[in-house]
Amino acid sequence: MRKPVAQSNVVVVGAGPVGFVCALGLAQAGIRVTVLEAEPAIVDSPRASGYHWAVLPGLARLGILEDAERIGLRCHGLRMMVPSMDEHMDLHLDSLEGITPYPYMVTLGQNKLAEIAKAHLQRLPGTEVIFNTRVTGIEQDDKGVTVQTASPEGPREFRAGWVIGADGGRSTVRETLGLSMDGMTWPERFVATNIRFDFARHGYWDANWRIDPQYGNIVMKLDETNLHRCTFSEDASLPETGIVERIRAYFDAVLPGDKQYELVQYSPYRMHQRTVSSMRVGRVVLAGDAAHITNPTGGMGLTSGLFDSYVLYEALAAVIQGEVGDEVLDRYSEERRRVFMEQASPQASAFKKLVYNCTDPDELARHVAGLRAMSKDKDLQRQVNLETLKLETPSLVPARRARSERA
Repeated sequence: MRKPVAQSNVVVVGAGPVGFVCALGLAQAGIRVTVLEAEPAIVDSPRASGYHWAVLPGLARLGILEDAERIGLRCHGLRMMVPSMDEHMDLHLDSLEGITPYPYMVTLGQNKLAEIAKAHLQRLPGTEVIFNTRVTGIEQDDKGVTVQTASPEGPREFRAGWVIGADGGRSTVRETLGLSMDGMTWPERFVATNIRFDFARHGYWDANWRIDPQYGNIVMKLDETNLHRCTFSEDASLPETGIVERIRAYFDAVLPGDKQYELVQYSPYRMHQRTVSSMRVGRVVLAGDAAHITNPTGGMGLTSGLFDSYVLYEALAAVIQGEVGDEVLDRYSEERRRVFMEQASPQASAFKKLVYNCTDPDELARHVAGLRAMSKDKDLQRQVNLETLKLETPSLVPARRARSERA
């Protein structure tokens, strides 16, 4: 027997950082929000961990940046190491001083940001977070959306004016809408690991690229216990059985010094460059990995997802409150797809090829020459750092955009 239909202005599907940021922004605007998640809790497997300076103002507006910095770390630059040339180059974020109040990155597991946003959300009236609830169907009409779900307690329906699908790369919402993800899949898989090791003893910064076609990796410090996220790649045709042995062999090959480390967690996953044909179907709107997937090199995926959420929750709140017509959500779809295809995906692909796949010595030498020049020139560093702004979409609500520009 079905339970009674629950009413809510917006149902957000997906309890990751993008879903919770959308929900929190809507709730702060006075919109009733229900968050649904198929898993029994926020997923804590190693994934993205770096928050570019350009997304920090959005976290500050929501009131969650302070908590993120308290739990995570401020990171003031990126060290790029090229073992084959015995050289490193550094990108400093202090070149942004005077341009932003946040001339730094924050490193923090994405599950931690989701937990922070969830805690802030649940302090607001008219909000609900429900785990162990899997979407099985979506039906739309002129007045709203019925979301059909399954849970250990049985089937349940949720009724809302709008639905946001932020349920990741394997999005059930997207599949229910019949949308395909067009693009390509890389022949490698990434292996994201959380390990405890004193990288700083060996010249590492809090954020690092190890540029090497055999042993490339990205290392990010996550906390003061020397917990680091280290991500490397391997042939996707290798069986996942035996991956722990390959992780150990990898660290035996690349770790400096005594190689004494603790493997805390690991997560293998395929890499894609894909996007949907539209991020809006009627009263259902997609955000983050549910709409577009990129390999995570350079943090383009999480950055794009947060920029999706910032512009979406504001636009949807304005639609619900009668400030603008719902055509603004079509502009959201068009603009965020354009940014992904023209900026995020090409940048992430170029970064991946540099860190993990640059096998031509002449090409590598050209890249290193450019990085070397950049590391010695603060103006060039500023230009490189400002490139992240190309992933942002300004407010789509005219009155709010005008207020922001005046400020």
